[in-house]
Amino acid sequence: MYRPQAYFLTGTDTEVGKTFVACALLHAARRQGLRSLAMKPVAAGTDARGRNQDVEELIAASTVKAPRDLVNPVCLRSPVAPHLAAAEEGRTISLDTLTGAYRQLSALADFVVVEGVGGFVVPLGDAIDSAGLARCLDLPVILVVGLRLGCINHALLTVEAIHARGLGLAGWIANTLDPEMAWIQENVAALAARIDAPLLGVLPRLAEPDAADAADFLRLP
Repeated sequence: MYRPQAYFLTGTDTEVGKTFVACALLHAARRQGLRSLAMKPVAAGTDARGRNQDVEELIAASTVKAPRDLVNPVCLRSPVAPHLAAAEEGRTISLDTLTGAYRQLSALADFVVVEGVGGFVVPLGDAIDSAGLARCLDLPVILVVGLRLGCINHALLTVEAIHARGLGLAGWIANTLDPEMAWIQENVAALAARIDAPLLGVLPRLAEPDAADAADFLRLP
């Protein structure tokens, strides 16, 4: 059975640039001639059209055009934790539904990025969370570290959580959230000395954020 180069992308927290990094990785894969595709199993927060911005950006950056209900099987209206947004709508998020969609998508591309929601252990329901989804998919993880005060602690705790679930860490990416942060290079060096996985790139704060430009600063695992 064909298996693409596929990764589960998570972050040290919400709003650390996971979608931007996922799009940049898709552009990097495109440059290598790979058919690239992103999946957002669960998204929370929609506009007046019922669309989620992260999902739209991932679709635009993918070279393979796949059915929207496979790219994003669960799209919730409220921009809150998924288990709360699902409860508000009277819905139950099923890992079987999410993994089934992934199996269909993974046959369509050479390079697949599955972007989690929020941080690594965000609840999806009473007994399931994003970390459990990563385990069910059995994919190596790429960790996005948002460079801001507290990032070392957040990153190292997330790495521990990834390893505790028996998942491999394919690499990590440092994303500059606060360009005024003191000792950025030293923080990255401290993380590199403590994370036993490749540093795949350090994204600067771009004046005009563009995922295609950000791909210049990244390498694929």
